Amino acid sequence: MAGHDIAWPHLELSGFDAGFSEEELAIQQGVHRFAAEVMRPIARELDRMAPEQAYEPGSPLWDFHRAFAKLGIGPETMAGMEPRALARMESLVISELGWGDVGLAVSAGAGEMPIRAALGSGDPELIQMCEGRIGCWAATQPDRGSDGLLLYGEERFPGAKGNVGNLVARFGADEIVIHGQSSAWVSNGYVAQVALLDIAADYGEGFHDDRGNAHGCNIVVPLDLPGISKGRPLAKLGKRALPQGEIFFDNVKVPRRWAVATRDDYAIKHAGAWAQAGTAMSHVATGLARAAFELALAYANERRQGGALLADLQLTQYRLGTMGAKVEAIKAMARHVAEYTKCSPRPHPYFTAAGKAFCNSEMFAVVNEALQLFGGVGLTQEYPIEKLLRDARAMQIEDGENNLLLMHFGFLMTRLNRLEGWGQP
Repeated sequence: MAGHDIAWPHLELSGFDAGFSEEELAIQQGVHRFAAEVMRPIARELDRMAPEQAYEPGSPLWDFHRAFAKLGIGPETMAGMEPRALARMESLVISELGWGDVGLAVSAGAGEMPIRAALGSGDPELIQMCEGRIGCWAATQPDRGSDGLLLYGEERFPGAKGNVGNLVARFGADEIVIHGQSSAWVSNGYVAQVALLDIAADYGEGFHDDRGNAHGCNIVVPLDLPGISKGRPLAKLGKRALPQGEIFFDNVKVPRRWAVATRDDYAIKHAGAWAQAGTAMSHVATGLARAAFELALAYANERRQGGALLADLQLTQYRLGTMGAKVEAIKAMARHVAEYTKCSPRPHPYFTAAGKAFCNSEMFAVVNEALQLFGGVGLTQEYPIEKLLRDARAMQIEDGENNLLLMHFGFLMTRLNRLEGWGQP
């Protein structure tokens, strides 16, 4: 640059970042190429297919999962990493997958839930059961959705007991009998080969403890057992690359040893799984926000209006500046939530939930404004921004509706102040 102009700032793929190691940069760039060359073309194709065709064997969805498995970035690869380094690495990887396509990113993440539980148990039988298989996390049911996320009895309506739901487990001495159905919103439910069930349980004395809280359990279950069937794939507004559908269990009997969390340790493991999922959703939102912002930025530098490029008009620059600041804020919040969740001696899923709600809400604002900058053409399929808006809208509800998640965080803050003295003058 000439004269006294200063040099342009340093940027990475992910924006205003610095200090990455060579290994981190290499992994980020490799996942970015995968997102651009594999994820985006497959996601566009799946988005325009009917669900009955999009998820069947031989569809592009299966090409994605085969290619993703070859990347070598699963939980087995990252096992043993120092917590802070793991939080940083996951932020780079998952946000790039979200930049590629949020539906496929969630499909990949949900697919790892059973193997994560199996690895955590250390049981070779369960690990072998999950290896090389697409998984799902069956945690929602037709009439047990957001209320399944309650961690404290006093959050329930006065006098109400914890919701047992439609899918339950009854524990015997050596076996578990599973009966009922999941909701149609189970990510990968229609295609999963193994499931991590997160459901209410009767250990022989009923489903509730003396305070009215429902007992729970986590069970790893292969989905090719007798008595297990699936419904039709869900047709929906956005995230059409993500196969979702209900799973039915007709008095399915499994060995008790397949339970990875029971009455004594269920609460802490349930909270940990939820925190992992919420953190991942924050990173996915980071990638989607950046993808929409980049589309708007490129369009503003191509489109002429009133005799000038949109990007040279001050109002457009203000709007792009506001969007860019939000993208950086979303990224910062997601990384903060990830680091706290990985490094804190006592992390809490309600804080993770607040991060997910913040990141997704701000992400939707970015995607909505990006489409607005496109004007009428943004509503057409000529540009990918309309798909991103539909995907972004779906994420305001997925993995916990945002208002409900912020309610949980508000409850947590009031109790920390009242009972722990935090935040008092």
